[in-house]
Amino acid sequence: MAEKKLNLLADFPAVTTEAWMAKIETDLKGADFTKKLVWRTNEGFNVMPFYRAENLESIETTNSAPGVFPYVRGIKADNHWLVRQNIDAKQDVKAANAKALDILNKGVNSLGFKLDKNQLSKEYIATLLNGICADCVELNFTVCIRRSAELVCLLADYFKTQGYDLAQLKGSINCDPINRMLLKGKKIDKATVTAFVKAMAETRKQLPGYRVIGINSISLNNAGAYCAQELGYALAWGAQYMEMLTEAGVSTDEAALAIKFNMGVGGNYFMEIAKFRAARLLWAKIIKAYNPKCDCAAKMHIHAETSIFNKTIYDAHVNLLRSETEAMSAALAGVESLTVQPFDITYKSADDFSERIARNQQLLLCEESHFDKVTDPAAGSYYIENLTANIAEQAWKLFLDIENNGGFFAAVESGKIQEEMKTTAAKRLKDVSARKEVLLGTNQFPNFNENAAEKIVAETCQCKCGCSTESGLESLPHVRAAQEFEALRLETERSGKRPKAFMLTIGNLAMRLARAQFSCNFLACAGYEVIDNLGFETVEAGVAAAQKAGADIIVLCSSDDEYADFAPAAFKAINGKQIFIVAGAPACMDDLKAQGIENFIHVRANVLDTLKSFNAQLLK
Repeated sequence: MAEKKLNLLADFPAVTTEAWMAKIETDLKGADFTKKLVWRTNEGFNVMPFYRAENLESIETTNSAPGVFPYVRGIKADNHWLVRQNIDAKQDVKAANAKALDILNKGVNSLGFKLDKNQLSKEYIATLLNGICADCVELNFTVCIRRSAELVCLLADYFKTQGYDLAQLKGSINCDPINRMLLKGKKIDKATVTAFVKAMAETRKQLPGYRVIGINSISLNNAGAYCAQELGYALAWGAQYMEMLTEAGVSTDEAALAIKFNMGVGGNYFMEIAKFRAARLLWAKIIKAYNPKCDCAAKMHIHAETSIFNKTIYDAHVNLLRSETEAMSAALAGVESLTVQPFDITYKSADDFSERIARNQQLLLCEESHFDKVTDPAAGSYYIENLTANIAEQAWKLFLDIENNGGFFAAVESGKIQEEMKTTAAKRLKDVSARKEVLLGTNQFPNFNENAAEKIVAETCQCKCGCSTESGLESLPHVRAAQEFEALRLETERSGKRPKAFMLTIGNLAMRLARAQFSCNFLACAGYEVIDNLGFETVEAGVAAAQKAGADIIVLCSSDDEYADFAPAAFKAINGKQIFIVAGAPACMDDLKAQGIENFIHVRANVLDTLKSFNAQLLK
């Protein structure tokens, strides 16, 4: 008898969306589908629990090809990106040169130099670039904006003396006066900003392969910006420079080819992939409105850098996981170059080890995961294509709002952007404090016995300039998501007293174990010593064991039904000698509160505020 072959199309007929919805509604047993399964994002749109081919029907860009306008799938046909490492050349230019030569042999093919404006000279450039093949590596420079145009000339002169074909050299100079305004609170008038960027566009003719005007939305990302927010502001930022340049007489093509976007990449994995895809699409739309001679002017060159906002001091090796998923998002989305920040940047200057690991994170994606072998693998994904369209829609609304109210410069000058970012940062800190946004190792599942105070050399200034803000304007908030939890735990650590939290486990086995684990994680976020137990026969035995152990906090862990009896008994036995906590939010909570029991910890509690109140009592 011949073997019957499986025919997927015949044996498994297509299931309609209506059939799926009917099955889901049956499984939900009357619960609201929208409330249970639809996710409302911080970007301002809903994400469905499933997508189907029909959800792509209204998305025109799904037929786009890589390297073809509107570039949603990338500005080139392949997915090769450059591995960048940044080097501070301000202190010792010879050491910076030696470091550059060393890391070029370790997988880096893009260098970012931060230059000293006071040393900038022909000799300084020659020393810095000695032995570096400028036609084999991308070179990127940051210097004081007042000397940026001079730097272009110095570089062009140096490259000529070395016999390079200047048209073949690739790199950038990050001249961005608006970013200075945002980071330092430095007030610069619009005419001066226009003069700076016009000078850069004109001197760029000496180095036609260089992008010399930066859009540093990484600063917004590091201040806590959501994906659509960073993108909307970045587009308005770029459009502002385009307006300044074209009104100053620079052609559309020359203006667009002078601009480079330096964007952040955060931990929202799929959303970040969609952000970069949407960015290219919308920038192409903006440039097309200027009627360039060539569509190539509408290509958005993106350098991505992993975020600092979500990096932590405690359990810092988790930062490696964060930056790796961020690097994956950027690589899969087709950025032109990428910097992975070292995992220890939150508490000290990176060393050889952490810099090596940061490099290798990218090299693993290239050499072992082969991310560079497939261009835009997200294309056609029902989910990511819809995310791309939704982020594009939200970012475009934000862009138009800024444009209709005078443009990005006016928004920065008035402080609107800074205020919006402060609002966003405050919202994210609030979400972290309530565990709506999870930072593994900080506000959830902390390393119980870690001490971090001694390893902190200096917390990195978010703008990475070692500067204080200047008067004149509001600056962007210098904030990290973990900072309030870290301050709380450091307060405990530096107090010289480590409070003990004792789990009084009793009654229902499953509930007491679950609530003890929850409570241990909750209280360890403040650096407390937590003592778990297998269980006690009576409340009085548990209280006696806790007091013998020298506990400062006693946490009753049981089931909701049993709390009505156990909680008053434990409260009476403790008699105010320790802080008494009930783990959970039982139906009898109001009755327990009426008896004087004040402390309840549960999933809806604000973890940070609760722990602050305990610290205030325990660390007097």
